[in-house]
Amino acid sequence: MRYALIASVLAALGGCASATTTSSNSPDSDKLVTIEHYVRVRSAVPSMTGQSALLYVRERSEARNILRGTVPIVLFVHGAGTPAEVAFDVPASDYSWMSFLAHAGFDVFSVDMTGYGRSTRPTVMNDPCNLSSDQQAAFMPTVIPARCPPTYPHPATTIASDWNDLGAVVEYLRALRHADRVNMVGWSLGGPRAGGYAAQHPEQIQRLVLLAPAYNRTAPDGPPSATSPAAAMNTQSQREFTANWDRQVGCADQYDSVVRDAVWSTMLESDPVGATWGPGVRRAPQTQTWGWNLAMVSKTETPALLVAGEHDKQVAPARVNELYADLGSPEKLLIDLGCSSHNAMWEKNHLILFKASAEWLSSGTVNGAKQGTMKLGYGN
Repeated sequence: MRYALIASVLAALGGCASATTTSSNSPDSDKLVTIEHYVRVRSAVPSMTGQSALLYVRERSEARNILRGTVPIVLFVHGAGTPAEVAFDVPASDYSWMSFLAHAGFDVFSVDMTGYGRSTRPTVMNDPCNLSSDQQAAFMPTVIPARCPPTYPHPATTIASDWNDLGAVVEYLRALRHADRVNMVGWSLGGPRAGGYAAQHPEQIQRLVLLAPAYNRTAPDGPPSATSPAAAMNTQSQREFTANWDRQVGCADQYDSVVRDAVWSTMLESDPVGATWGPGVRRAPQTQTWGWNLAMVSKTETPALLVAGEHDKQVAPARVNELYADLGSPEKLLIDLGCSSHNAMWEKNHLILFKASAEWLSSGTVNGAKQGTMKLGYGN
């Protein structure tokens, strides 16, 4: 009854919302509530510019904090392949980063960008002909009889459409909670998404946590004058998902297969169309990027915690070091996280990462430090 009341209050404040009890396996999970929001946005996605889209936003918080309405807000922003509720709310043991921060006193949200998870997907993503020729081969002859020309030979989304999505969600959360600023946590391509948004709207963002941020200091300032032909989207199978993770294992017991399987099963649940393609895949839009480069980053003054996994082979630690060097903020800290890959939040040192993020978002420090670099998780 209490959760239904919370949902009705939230809906009255301007959003479509429903509430359920938490699915976390943590021993005190009964203290958390899960609320599902759908935020409407006027789309900037190239194939659906100007149309209305819905963005799926998941909230995890202690019910008393929602009713009080005065706790700091955290918004999780996902990377290039994995939707946010899959990446940050893993239903296994204590691997939900969202739940950890909710228990630490934050009102925690995650957003699926257009083209991901339970958010609106551009219709061009329903056509397997819009995969690359190599990826099409995996779906012959059951999904498509043979290789076929694309009906939309361009990336399905852009960094500008992502920033437009984030703007709609940030405004929704600020109005919902009567807050001036929110905090952002970004992973991988979530780095340019969250970091780029913060650079353009510093008055709205309190602090940043960026795990394996995909930084390119030489990226162009703006979009190209002409878009080169490219696949609109990509897919990943369970076999590809596991192989990509295994190539980044560099220490004993780096990850638990139970967690890996939980991530994959929730990945398929978030994409019921992709689950019917071949062996079952997750689909993700190809995103054309620009702008989050040396010029933009050097002017960014938002306090930022950067985290690089020791064994990350998707975003090399050297690129995160470049971001640290270029970032204009006087309050910046870089953690070199041992025994960790690109998927650090799903691995053995995840609680080190979670605790560091909670301290940074609360006080702007990790182990009391506001600046510099530190190694954590080595020798565990």
